Amino acid sequence: MKKVLIFGHKKPDTDTVTGAIALSYLKNKMGLNTEPRVLGEINLETQYALNRFKTPVPRYLNDVKVQLKDIKYNSFFINQNESIYNTYNYMSEKEITGIPIVDDNKRFIGYVSLKEIAKEMIINSSNVINTSFDNLTNTLNATKSYKYDDEIIGEAISVTISYHMFVDNIKIDNKSIVIGCNRSHVLDHVLKNKAKLIVLMDSYSLTKAEINLIKKNKVNVIITPYDTFKISKIISLANPIKTIKRASTAVTFEPMDYLTDFIESSNKLKHTNYPIVNARGICEGMLRVIDTNEITRKDVILVDHNEPNQSVDGLGEANVIEIVDHHNIGNIYTHTPINFRNMSVGSVNTIIYHLFIEQGIKIPSNIAGLMLSGIISDTLLLESPTTTSLDKKVAKELSLIANVNLKKYGVDLLSSGVSKEGYTKEEIIYKDFKNYIAGENKVGIAQVFTTNYNEYQSETLEYVKILNDISKNNNYKVVCLFITDIFNNNSYLIFNESAKKFLEEAYSILELTQGHLLKGVVSRKKQMVPLILSFIEKL
Repeated sequence: MKKVLIFGHKKPDTDTVTGAIALSYLKNKMGLNTEPRVLGEINLETQYALNRFKTPVPRYLNDVKVQLKDIKYNSFFINQNESIYNTYNYMSEKEITGIPIVDDNKRFIGYVSLKEIAKEMIINSSNVINTSFDNLTNTLNATKSYKYDDEIIGEAISVTISYHMFVDNIKIDNKSIVIGCNRSHVLDHVLKNKAKLIVLMDSYSLTKAEINLIKKNKVNVIITPYDTFKISKIISLANPIKTIKRASTAVTFEPMDYLTDFIESSNKLKHTNYPIVNARGICEGMLRVIDTNEITRKDVILVDHNEPNQSVDGLGEANVIEIVDHHNIGNIYTHTPINFRNMSVGSVNTIIYHLFIEQGIKIPSNIAGLMLSGIISDTLLLESPTTTSLDKKVAKELSLIANVNLKKYGVDLLSSGVSKEGYTKEEIIYKDFKNYIAGENKVGIAQVFTTNYNEYQSETLEYVKILNDISKNNNYKVVCLFITDIFNNNSYLIFNESAKKFLEEAYSILELTQGHLLKGVVSRKKQMVPLILSFIEKL
């Protein structure tokens, strides 16, 4: 069954990570094959929740771009010891103009084109044969044979002269491959000199004495319906395909390579076929440019977001099959109609709780604890303006299932995530930084939580400098850092200096200073983003 990836936004907070885990558990119980993933490093608060309920951190997901392994490319390749003749026939049957060559372990050793094979068939005049007996019988369409050697090495000689001239001028030994011995005295001479191989036309009937001499001297014999001219023309095609002189290098791709990179390279190189070789050097087949329309997109479910710019890289190349979110609906695009569950609640886990109830699936204690953690985190222990009566009801139910004291656990959880230790100031800003577009302007809003604003107040000017640099280097109209006191339910605002007048207008502040106290402002979704964006959009 195809796996479905479930993940939240690029700046994974507790609600988005626990929501992905909980929804994945639910979907698996419903019969899907899903896996929760994260799009970035989790924060201390989330780690605390995962540790508390003995749950591993979901694996990191870099992108959901279409890779070459997602394309139905063909398993076309041929062993290096296969004959030129068989290789040509195989390529003709498959209607391909080139094919990868592999060793006995399927390791890629090169690529041969139809053009190179045609050159060998038309131009090459070498009479050296170095191939397997089986390749020869196949190429010459043998009707009967006497085999004493697996490998045949020698020079092909056609008997086109009189017996005496042949005997007097041509040396026959165990390196001789003689074609057209359809005269008894010539055949007798060649057999007695123990040629490596004799190729006879099936119009010649071997006598009992000749057969006994073949067996006695162990001379390889192939009997074919072809005449001497055709035998001479095609016998060299029994040589292995590895003997053809090919281009010294071949352009290959790995199964993990992106389709976009493949198309870009193909447009430059103008080749038709490309070998697919994995990291271990094993050839998995060949991708033709015409095959790139048969794509199997990755199936994904979005949790706690529906804005492409907040989601995983390559989302437009994936197949979004469902969204569960509690934010405003953005400009998401899907290839087909989907289930989209959106509710005006304080946490995505409140919605997921109702999905469990609707499906009649019991919530395990550890999953309940994780879901409760998401609700506590996103509603600041049910004190945020985004909190609804549903959030409060669900949080109470989940605390009973998880067997924790809601208030005590909530305080412990929120306190676990406010430490600045080990982070640079820039890392603190980007821990929970979200991008928005207002008209033609970019806005960046970061939020951090604290139990002691004094830790930040003494470093205000340093944060301002970083915000100024972010604004200048990335063309942001406004870049804000809201430092939210989780116990007093207030936020302190630090911003890039050029945004001062815009923020004064947005918050109706006469003279805005760095670190301004915004009483009761704790929700980015309801009290920060709408106010700032609505003003910037009017510019």
